[in-house]
Amino acid sequence: MPVGKVAVVTGASRGAGAGIARALGAAGYTVYVTGRTTVEGAAALPGTIGAVAAEVTAAGGIGIPVAVDHGDDDQVASLFDRVRNDQGRLDILVNNATALHDALTSPGGFWERPRELADILTVGLRSHYVASYHAAPLMIATGGGLITFTSSFGSVCYMHGPAYGAQKAGVDKFAADMGVDLAPYGVATLSLWMGPLLTARTARTLEQRPDQYASFMEQAETPEFTGRLIAAVHADPNRMELSGSTQIGAELAARYGIRDAGGKQPPSYRDMLGSPRIPHPAIVR
Repeated sequence: MPVGKVAVVTGASRGAGAGIARALGAAGYTVYVTGRTTVEGAAALPGTIGAVAAEVTAAGGIGIPVAVDHGDDDQVASLFDRVRNDQGRLDILVNNATALHDALTSPGGFWERPRELADILTVGLRSHYVASYHAAPLMIATGGGLITFTSSFGSVCYMHGPAYGAQKAGVDKFAADMGVDLAPYGVATLSLWMGPLLTARTARTLEQRPDQYASFMEQAETPEFTGRLIAAVHADPNRMELSGSTQIGAELAARYGIRDAGGKQPPSYRDMLGSPRIPHPAIVR
């Protein structure tokens, strides 16, 4: 049976997930790249799981594309059955698959925009719970695993409306509470706040609304930056010190001496947008 570092990155056809997968490939991981897009042009934005898997391999890892609709629990269960059968282990799960509606950044109150914006609470919150549910036994079997959630400052400030904010607050809470359950097994959990990202989606948004987003995008992060942070946390023998916490990626980079492409040090928006909530230490079972 193969032996090596194994990761699953959900929602990795494009955007944050694709960059994280490429960075984990560069760190030597076998990466299961999941998503729904298998044919270029089938989605409004470019990218397929096959193309990203090939980039993972080119970066130095092994990319394995797996078509998964993360709104389908049976497909998610089959994914982790395959990882168990193929690899016998799982080291990192990156919960990133998220239903982002094209009207996410449109103006108006939540009642004035499409009701489907709430789909992020199905694929993006519930789906992360289900993926973690299947990943946890694999990680417990070998120890040393890491479950991560891609999140943002929208967890604590108004950003893109209440559905988006509830999803981000929810995954931060998942990291905190799953961390309590997994602590005895040496499996760490972490929610990671990313800054504005250089992706095809944000490029389209910038083109549509330059006055609102131009200043933010000047300091935008590459998705690979987040992937390098996740690899650094997993490689850290003291990673359990971070378990259950929500971290600002730009600040976590200082802990590990990581810079973005071109040596850029992305800024933290803590003063402008807020700080991660600190979970209360009480445990009620």
